[in-house]
Parts: sequence; structure tokens; C-alpha cells
Amino acid sequence: MLPKKDGKGHVIMACTNCKFTQKGAVEMKLSEKLDRKDAVSVVDEKQEESTMPVTEDVECEKCGNKSAYYWVTQTRASDEPETKFLKCTKCKHTWRDYT
Repeated sequence: MLPKKDGKGHVIMACTNCKFTQKGAVEMKLSEKLDRKDAVSVVDEKQEESTMPVTEDVECEKCGNKSAYYWVTQTRASDEPETKFLKCTKCKHTWRDYT
């Protein structure tokens, strides 16, 4: 689904395949270059850490801790690899693993 304006100038979400629309959608700022404060977060702050897997093969660049929670998310096209995210178990610093 992509944001678009309806006939009244309101932003709605519309499916590009079946033309389904959803009113009352959150308005988004669309730009080729987003300010850091407008960047989209791929970290689910509500996910309970106790259910996340932990790896001991990393080192946090902020505190030097040797363990981190991790998860993978498809952030690019489906023919490209997933992006692995890590979150330090000690200081909660979050970063991407590009390996």
C-alpha cells in the first residue's frame, strides 16, 4: 500500500494491485532525502526482548558488551538479502550487521 491523496486532498493508503483504500491513515512525509528525525524506524520497540534470540559473536561499539539480541527484516527488494539488526543486551544500543 502506498500513500496518495483522495479527491478531497486527504492522504489515504491505497493498494497498487487491487485499488483497496484505507481512510484515516497516518500522513507521511514523502521525500527523496529524509531528515534523520523523519527516518523510518525498523526497530519494534514493543517487542519483548525475552523472546528474542541472542548471539555472543558480536561486540557492541558503544559499551564493548559481547552479546546482543538479533532479528532480520526485509528492508530492500525481495531479491536482495535481509538486513540483520542487533541490540546490545547491556546498553540497548541498536545497529545493523551488513555481513
